[in-house]
Amino acid sequence: MLPDFTAVCFLWSPVFAAPPLGIAVMSSRITPILCLTLAMLLWASAFIALKLAFRHYDPMVVLAGRMLVASCCFVWVLRRFGPVHYRAGDWKLIGLLMLAEPCLYFLFEASALQYTSAAQAGMITALLPLLVALGACFFLRERLRLQAWLGFALAVIGALWLSFAAQVSDIAPNPLLGNFLELCAMLCAMLYTLCLKRLSSRYSPWLLTALQSFCGTLFFVPALAVPGVELPSVWVPEAVLAILYLGLVVNIFAYGLFNLGVSWIPASQASAYINLIPVFTVILAYVLLHETLNYQQLAAAALIIGGVTLSQWPESRSATRAVAG
Repeated sequence: MLPDFTAVCFLWSPVFAAPPLGIAVMSSRITPILCLTLAMLLWASAFIALKLAFRHYDPMVVLAGRMLVASCCFVWVLRRFGPVHYRAGDWKLIGLLMLAEPCLYFLFEASALQYTSAAQAGMITALLPLLVALGACFFLRERLRLQAWLGFALAVIGALWLSFAAQVSDIAPNPLLGNFLELCAMLCAMLYTLCLKRLSSRYSPWLLTALQSFCGTLFFVPALAVPGVELPSVWVPEAVLAILYLGLVVNIFAYGLFNLGVSWIPASQASAYINLIPVFTVILAYVLLHETLNYQQLAAAALIIGGVTLSQWPESRSATRAVAG
C-alpha cells in the first residue's frame, strides 16, 4: 500500500514537474515558508525515529533500509516527473549533491548520534545557516542584509541556549567526537544546499529528491556486506516502523519540501529554517517521550523562532529606497 499512497501524493505532477520559475501562482511568500517549516518538523522527527531504530538494528542497516524504502516508492511515480531537459556538465553538480547528501551526510550523522546526545547535535546543527550564508556569499553571490545577519545571530544564540538548557542524554560516551562528526555532517549539508540552489532552477525538486534516494540505495545497501555490520536476526516492529517512516516520510517529503523551498528563495534564507529543528525536536520529545520542557527551553525556542522571523522579514520601503539611492 505504501507505493500507492505515495503515487496519490504525486498526482499533482504538473505542479511538481514544472520548473519553479514558471509557476507564478506558487511563487508567493507564504508557500516556501510553509514548505520549509514542515520540512524542518519532519527532519526533527527523524532524530526520534533514528534513536528508536538504533536501539535494535545496526546504523548501516537503518540507513540502507530507509533509502531502499524511498527508492521503491519513487520507482512507482517516475513517469509523473515529466520530461527532463539535461544541461551538459550538470552531472558534476548532481554527483556532488548526491555525494554530500545523502551519502556522506547520513554517515556522519548516524555516527555522531552514537557518541553524542541529540541536544548537543542540535547545537551543532544550528551552525548550518551561518555556513550556508557564508558559502552563498562566496559561491552564489547572494547579498545578505544586516537584518538577516541579526536574525541568524539570534537564532544561533537561541539554538545554543536550547541545547545547553536541555537535559543531557545518557547515551553520550564521547561527546567531543560526536559533535565533530555532526559538524562534518553540517559541512556536507552546506555543500548540498549550495548545489541544490544551482540545480533547482533547471530540474524538478522532486526529481532531485528521487535521484538522492537512488544514489543512497546504491551507496548503503552494498555496505551491508562490510565486515562488522550486524544484520538483523529478529523482527522488531518498532524498528521496522521507524525505518519505514524515515524512508517514506522523511526521505521523500522532508527533502522534497526543502528542495521546493530552496528553489523559491535564496539558499541563505532557506538555511535559516534549520534553527527550527532543535525547537521541534524538544517539542516532539515532550509529546512522544514525555520529557519535561523547562522555562529556559521555552524561552530559547521563542528566541529561535524570533530570529528566523527577523531574518525573513521583508525590507521596509524606506530602507529599500535608501539602498537603491
